Amino acid sequence: MKIIRLTPDTTGLVDWPTLSTAKKSVVTVGVFDGMHQGHQAVIRRVVELAKRDRALSVVVMFDPRPGLVHAWAKAHDGAEPGSDAVDVEALTSVDERIRIMRGMGVDYVIVTRYTLAFAAKSYRFFLGQMVGKLGMRALVLGQDAAMGAGRAGDVKAIRTLAEGTGVFELDVVDDRGPGYVRVPAVIEPHMPQVHGEPADPLAGLTKDQLRAWSKRNNCRLNRVWSSTNVRWLLSQGRVRDANKVLEHPHAIEGVVVHGEERGRTIGFPTANLGDAISGYLPVDGVYAGWLIDMGPASDAEGADAPDAVGEDSRLAAGSPWRWPAAISIGSKPTFSEKTGLHERVVEAYAIASDWLDLYGHRVRVEFAGYLRPQIRFEGADELVAELNRNVEETKRLTA
Repeated sequence: MKIIRLTPDTTGLVDWPTLSTAKKSVVTVGVFDGMHQGHQAVIRRVVELAKRDRALSVVVMFDPRPGLVHAWAKAHDGAEPGSDAVDVEALTSVDERIRIMRGMGVDYVIVTRYTLAFAAKSYRFFLGQMVGKLGMRALVLGQDAAMGAGRAGDVKAIRTLAEGTGVFELDVVDDRGPGYVRVPAVIEPHMPQVHGEPADPLAGLTKDQLRAWSKRNNCRLNRVWSSTNVRWLLSQGRVRDANKVLEHPHAIEGVVVHGEERGRTIGFPTANLGDAISGYLPVDGVYAGWLIDMGPASDAEGADAPDAVGEDSRLAAGSPWRWPAAISIGSKPTFSEKTGLHERVVEAYAIASDWLDLYGHRVRVEFAGYLRPQIRFEGADELVAELNRNVEETKRLTA
């Protein structure tokens, strides 16, 4: 798979490359944050059509998320976020999305920087560029897709354009999944106070109760297969339900740094992730999951991380760089000026036969299930007893 990164000029124009003079292309366009089952259905169709027609399979992916760019501009007098802006709402990094696409057999991923000038172009202009520059002869979209200035290019408008011009075909994928779910308009993390995976709070409610809950929480209807729903589930500690939507374990990545090293004194040394974490942090609590050593962070400098040699083998089930882990997420009282949120600490205790020296290594933390809320213990003995229980639960959930 080839990765191309493009930045529009100040007027919003992109210098799209010529991918091939002999082959046409099948294209899809979007953010694909989370790479959930709906996204996968669209990309599988792109690869399928490309193979059938002996064409190139192409994903045009936007970074940063349009939602971040427009929200930032609204809050900062029309300014755009800089390259150092932290997107705390992004489920997955661009590298993670590319990694999954590579596994699905995509030929090209074109990562295009999303700017306000680029967003102001009409969908007609954008699709004309796709046809003229990328050789697009088929466009694959999900049912709720929309693009271009004011999101005027919905499926209906694009189908009319495709039929009227005859220069490309539109293939619409049913990516709705099992239907719709109510999600609060403002997602606020809530740490469950129960032990074990929390249940769906809406299960078993009557119509009147459901209507009252939706009104109280200012809910909107979202597809079950949606990035918004995954954020909501993770913010409530419902990891297993989120993983069902994703069809893979939700994960974060970061570099291991020195912490207070209190865990080592009681027999539970942890890998502490630094502040630069990619991926959406679930609500505070203790989780079962996995810790994967991706190698020294310096090895990835100057290279495209998704193409790193041996990365897939490290991620594979049963690899020697992968361990079951009890994971703790907790908040610091210190206020972070950079993100506007309280600083949060991620610590993972790998269930391994020997102590692991992972300082300076990039690691991946995958979540399998919620174990318990953060609890204040009276003493070390009480804490150690609880940690031992967490380890046994983790072994069971990751078996």
